[in-house]
Amino acid sequence: MPSLLERLEGTPLRLREKLKKIHPSLYLRKPDGKWSILEHVGHLSDLEPLWQARLADILNAEKELRPTDLSNQKTTDAGHNNTAVEELLARFDALRTTTLNQLQSLSEEDIFRSALHPRFKTPMRTIDLFTFVAEHDDHHLAKITSLARPK
Repeated sequence: MPSLLERLEGTPLRLREKLKKIHPSLYLRKPDGKWSILEHVGHLSDLEPLWQARLADILNAEKELRPTDLSNQKTTDAGHNNTAVEELLARFDALRTTTLNQLQSLSEEDIFRSALHPRFKTPMRTIDLFTFVAEHDDHHLAKITSLARPK
């Protein structure tokens, strides 16, 4: 768990550093009508409350984790392209800090508690959930890198 916490804590820092290296003129580019860099940044904040709620589901001994909207309508509707990059980064950093504070207070027993994942229909432990979160973070960081490359 310590290395996973380190990885989750590093995402806002990696994101901030990555964006410093990308010219702001590329932040709004939407190749093939897909999300822009700012929308990927905002999406990380959009999903952080889900991760926090799913942690609560596990800790409250719910049978199944709450589902998510696979269409990502929240991100589509959020208007992240009209939000300053600093605001998006600060929002994500604050939300992730809350998540990390919750995770750092867990007992070893809490780390291995589980609930059924609604889509995968398999038990997901706290440690599995947040490994999934870290992979999700990396996916969006890689997408941002891809969007910043000249076409």
